[in-house]
Amino acid sequence: MVSVRLEKVTKKFGKVVAVNNVDLEIEEGEFMALLGPSGSGKSTLLYLIAGIYKPTSGKIFFDDHDVTNLPPRERNVGLVFQNYALYPHMKVYDNIAFPLKIKKVPKEEIRRKVFEVAKLLRIEHLLDRYPGQLSGGQQQRVAIARALVKEPQVLLLDEPLSNLDALLRVSVRSELKRLQKNLGITAIYVTHDQAEAMALADRIAIINEGVIQQVDLPEVVYNRPKNMFVGGFIGNPPMNFVEAGVEYNETVKLIVGEDSVWLPQEYIEILRKLKLQKVVLGFRPEDVLVLKDESQVEPGSSVIRGEIFTVEPMGREVLLTIMIGETMVKVYAPPTQYYSMGDKVFLQINPAKLRLFDPDTTIALEYLVKT
Repeated sequence: MVSVRLEKVTKKFGKVVAVNNVDLEIEEGEFMALLGPSGSGKSTLLYLIAGIYKPTSGKIFFDDHDVTNLPPRERNVGLVFQNYALYPHMKVYDNIAFPLKIKKVPKEEIRRKVFEVAKLLRIEHLLDRYPGQLSGGQQQRVAIARALVKEPQVLLLDEPLSNLDALLRVSVRSELKRLQKNLGITAIYVTHDQAEAMALADRIAIINEGVIQQVDLPEVVYNRPKNMFVGGFIGNPPMNFVEAGVEYNETVKLIVGEDSVWLPQEYIEILRKLKLQKVVLGFRPEDVLVLKDESQVEPGSSVIRGEIFTVEPMGREVLLTIMIGETMVKVYAPPTQYYSMGDKVFLQINPAKLRLFDPDTTIALEYLVKT
């Protein structure tokens, strides 16, 4: 097991900056997800760690050993790709054994290690088959076995489950998490699927346009996003954003249309420091109570009025799209209540769960105060 550290790492392809001045620390034995949209630089970052690419500037360390200029074969990393990259003319045994044969490991040791890793991944009964005779999930397990057989210090996975169907993806995902924890290996996992990152990772590094946006525990990036990009990228549906004015009197409150939103003391103190006149109010779809009658509003609670635009039954809940002025938001409501398009409703937001962002920088106010 090793830790991985990137210091001010930048990678340019001509005039395109794929990775921009990245600082990142991955602890030994940690499962880190690199999450971002297509073209965000997450795979480039992985290939820099692997040694496939060399950084334009900056340094990469495994523990305290500078590996910036070392080729992949000298970094002892295991790589698993989206397309499996198995040799179709070789049987499963030979595919798994291939990295050891390249290193001229003795035959008996190769045999022992191949059977050991095949048993770990529950594919020992497939060793005599060719890749074309395997399902997608089985091929992916073979690819992971090939990466693990050389006992790498770091396991690098580039969207390894994206070619699998939804049900199989969930199954292999849970197996992969269990395997990583049992082996105690440092793993770095690239994905554009935020549900996958949330389910697998100890921590998530969210990247966009080559820049790390936030690195934290899954529950922190979900509940306390550092900026509007993170709030809007994490979650399905993502966080809602509504523009609001700020009114300063004996207390501080938000104004959305004709409605007032009362704030927790934390945000009152922050707004008094920052003296912003406008903010963006963010809230998750599940952190809202949808009321059809104003008399249902709890005393002292804040509500925002809106009109139902669409109704989508989801089984255990109903997903409502609601217009607040010209802004469209999505919220969950219980299936026991009947809703129809055009209904006027009142949204009671859980004050402990709302988030406020600076409309100019898009940074969450609690992080803005710290900078």
